[in-house]
Amino acid sequence: MFSVTKYTGSSKEQYALLNKQLQALVEDEPNRIANLSNASALLNQFLDQINWVGFYLKEGNELVLGPFNGLPACVRIPIGKGVCGTAAERLETVIVKDVHAFPGHIACDSASLSEIVVPIVKDNELIGVLDIDSPVTDRFNDQDKQGLEAFVTTLIQHI
Repeated sequence: MFSVTKYTGSSKEQYALLNKQLQALVEDEPNRIANLSNASALLNQFLDQINWVGFYLKEGNELVLGPFNGLPACVRIPIGKGVCGTAAERLETVIVKDVHAFPGHIACDSASLSEIVVPIVKDNELIGVLDIDSPVTDRFNDQDKQGLEAFVTTLIQHI
C-alpha cells in the first residue's frame, strides 16, 4: 500500500527517496502503461507548483499522449516541435523558464508558464518524453534536471 510521504531534507535527498519509491512501485510490474501511470502519479504528489505531469510516447515521427496527471492535453506532437518535440529531437533535457519566450511553444494549458522535458531513451532509441509543466515562471532548476533524469533512468528499466 502506498501512502503520501512528506519529503524532507535537501533536494538531492528528496529525489533519492522518490527514486526508491519509484523502484518499489515498478520493480515487479511488467506492464509499461501501468508503470508510466504510477510514475506520473508519484511525480504529481512529489512535485509542488506543477499543473501537469505525464508522458508522451514515440509513434513514428510523433509523440503521442500517454499516462498523465492534469488537465486534458495535446494528443500528438511532431518530433522537433514545441518543448517536448525539441527534447525528443535533441535527446536531451530541456528546461524552459518562460514558455512564452520559447519559439514554437505548443500551449496545451494556458496556465503553464515553465516546463521541463526529459527524453526517455532505451538502447539508444527514443521511447518518449517525461513532460512537466508549472504555472510558475522559472520553476525548474538543475537539481530538478538531475533528479528527474535519475527518475527516468530508474523507470527505463521497467518500460
